Amino acid sequence: MSQQLGGQQIVILRQGTTQTRGKEVQDSNIKAAKVIAAVVRSTLGPRGMDKMLVNPKGGDVVITNDGATILGEIAVKHPGAKMVIEVALTQDKEVGDGTTTAVILVGALMEQAESLLEQGIHPTVIAEGYRMGMVKALEIVKSLSLKVDSSDRKLLLKIANTAITGKSIEQVKGKLDGIIVDAVMAVAETADGKTLVDEDDVMIKKQKGPSMDDAELIRGVVIDKTRVHVGMPKKIVKAKVALIATPLEITKTQIKAKIRISTTDQINAFSTQEREALKKLADAIIESGANVLLCQKGISDITQFYLAKAGILAIEDVPESDMKYAGRALHATIVGKPEALTAKDLGAADLVEEDTEGKVTRISGCTNPKTTTILLRGTSDYLLDELERAVVDGTRVVMDAMEDGTYVAGGGAVEIEILMKIRDYARTVGGRVQMAIEAYGAAYESIPRALAENSGFDPIDKLVELKNVHSMGRKNAGLNVFEGKVVDMLAEGVIEPLRSKRQSIQSASETAVMLIRVDDMMITQSNNPAAG
Repeated sequence: MSQQLGGQQIVILRQGTTQTRGKEVQDSNIKAAKVIAAVVRSTLGPRGMDKMLVNPKGGDVVITNDGATILGEIAVKHPGAKMVIEVALTQDKEVGDGTTTAVILVGALMEQAESLLEQGIHPTVIAEGYRMGMVKALEIVKSLSLKVDSSDRKLLLKIANTAITGKSIEQVKGKLDGIIVDAVMAVAETADGKTLVDEDDVMIKKQKGPSMDDAELIRGVVIDKTRVHVGMPKKIVKAKVALIATPLEITKTQIKAKIRISTTDQINAFSTQEREALKKLADAIIESGANVLLCQKGISDITQFYLAKAGILAIEDVPESDMKYAGRALHATIVGKPEALTAKDLGAADLVEEDTEGKVTRISGCTNPKTTTILLRGTSDYLLDELERAVVDGTRVVMDAMEDGTYVAGGGAVEIEILMKIRDYARTVGGRVQMAIEAYGAAYESIPRALAENSGFDPIDKLVELKNVHSMGRKNAGLNVFEGKVVDMLAEGVIEPLRSKRQSIQSASETAVMLIRVDDMMITQSNNPAAG
């Protein structure tokens, strides 16, 4: 690209660069944000619709109403659209839920900015108003929050139920709620008066089965492998589990070497020596008192024979992640060599049992386990994937609530309260910034509006009713999407973690401000034909 300066042509940008400026780039970013928001808008709420995503290369199909999954699967080129998708992915990573809310809010903020720009309000004024609105919105949502004790199972069940309601697996949510809450509570730790939960301590395993209702919580670990030898027991009660990281077989040397054997005696001696070496490996495990063995590497046939003879259930080629997980669940130590194994290194479990139908081994009944496993069952991969997404959302929101100790009402109650209080706040500011703050508050209508639309109700009627009720001081009133009534969301048990609302407000607002301030977009085309 080139410009004229004093009659002389000056090259500013390299060849192949396209530039969009002024109103054109603002319109482009606004449209991109609105399009991305429209993609997930119909999925919001318990009565939201699902999307079917088909991969053109492999033909893989994903059916879901999870905002982060949908936006993670679609391919976009527009840089503004990519920023909006990043909002959803960040929300999913930091909180685990509220991705659709965040994206819809970005789209609504950009739509409000479009109206302000048409009225001649400068982008920097809009950005300033949006920032001031965000600070006020965060104050409002904090004032609306309520305390939850990390041991309040009844309240945590409601939080989990709110997160997974509306998924395709809703018919088993009653059972899943309990499994999710019990799994998180089992691994939660308290330090300096604060509750800490590591999301990696809750493992989710999937297994094809006859019914989703067969999902279960295992206070231990599930290994996706079975015993290595048919002579080994399938079930061990009062298990003492050894974890070994090295192979139980004769490994190749690091240097190349040749052994010349000229007689049968030498062959027999060589075989005997090899057998004795492998027997010593098995004897070391037997002498430790272990009756279950998890080996990260392979186990030779000879070692398998001696272990089976001693009544030990052994599993080979266990992934490193599962080994570490088992170590935390069993309070066991992963040792490098069998010779170093002692009784102190062993972990304890009430039961180790092979599930031949599912081709997995369950280690359950661990004492005060630092990890738990949620075993999901479903008739198809699509159903299992959606089950997993629902459980991930549920576990994350329960973790958020336990760690922060706060929650807020759902059903659009928070958004209506923010809308009304920001409108009052804007009047105290004055000037053109007041218009930007009012527009910022008006964007929050998009959430209860989408809830009403997706539930088949008239959005205008419901918005009027919600505002009327909130003006009377009922700040926790929201929309019951099944009956179409405005009710107290706390009484209905529709609640969600404060962290989810706070993150969606902050990420959506900051992204909108960034996009509004852009007045020049330069896209450089790659000279490499293979790129892209």
